[in-house]
Amino acid sequence: MARRFVNELSEQETLDEVFRAADKQLRANRQGGKYILMKLADRTGTISAMLWNADEKILASFDRGDFIRCQGRTQLYNGNLQAILTEVSRVDPDQVDLADFERFDARAADDLESRLREILGGLKNVHLRRLGEAFLADEPFMTRLKMAPAAVTNHHAYPGGLLQHTLDLIDLAAAIAPKYPNVDFELVTFGCFLHDLGKIEELSAHSEATYTDRGQLVGHIVIGVQMLGEKLAAVAADSGESVPDQLRWQLEHLILSHHGQLDFGSPKVPMTLEAITLHHLDNLDAKLAAATSVIEHDVSAEGNWTHYNPTMGRKFWKGQ
Repeated sequence: MARRFVNELSEQETLDEVFRAADKQLRANRQGGKYILMKLADRTGTISAMLWNADEKILASFDRGDFIRCQGRTQLYNGNLQAILTEVSRVDPDQVDLADFERFDARAADDLESRLREILGGLKNVHLRRLGEAFLADEPFMTRLKMAPAAVTNHHAYPGGLLQHTLDLIDLAAAIAPKYPNVDFELVTFGCFLHDLGKIEELSAHSEATYTDRGQLVGHIVIGVQMLGEKLAAVAADSGESVPDQLRWQLEHLILSHHGQLDFGSPKVPMTLEAITLHHLDNLDAKLAAATSVIEHDVSAEGNWTHYNPTMGRKFWKGQ
């Protein structure tokens, strides 16, 4: 019998399938009983699941990242599909097809890396080009960049998503460049590359994206400025010529301001034409990717609208 992937599940469906346990937590309900809250994953996505009347023994019977057989039923809760489980059991990896769970597309990542190398290597500003070459020559960094997600949820939340998001922004910048001659689009392009690099350290890409301890304590914006500082020092040591202070400050500002508002996590608001451009391109790509994901994964069969999405505060038109 063919397996049922996460993106094929619908409400009120009997479930008997193997998933990867992306996360697990033992919680207590209002009556004092215990249950396990889980995130189940395969190559098409994730679904939240709960196992009622659980205890520490059941929790210890499998680890995060293990394959587990899940029996139960699906249901809708606040517009989201979830699974209510009656039984879980660990499955040996030899008994599953790993291709059903691998979300990383190595060929696509290689293609994106080639495009990134061509773009950064073609920059006319010698300081930006040298800086780009320093990042590209760092093999451990590039390996992690190709695997990194752009988020835990919302947009590009899959292995390789960060590199896809980066190239999408660079393409958007190239598309609007002729309209805004006063904007330095080489600087914007490099900002597209830099702005989320700290997520390589902020997020763990193993099996399913989660926040690292450093990510929780420091955050990707500060980490990104630190990573930039390390590469600026390396370029100065290798070439004998430091990146000019004005350019360094602008690059730091692009990272620090790309969320656009202080209450959205940016230490600074955008104060250069390039920072304003980067913020709005980033916001456009992230919001459209998030909304598209909501529409594509909505399980409502009623009418042309998705269920209400609490994260984005609205329903979305699905079309006819």
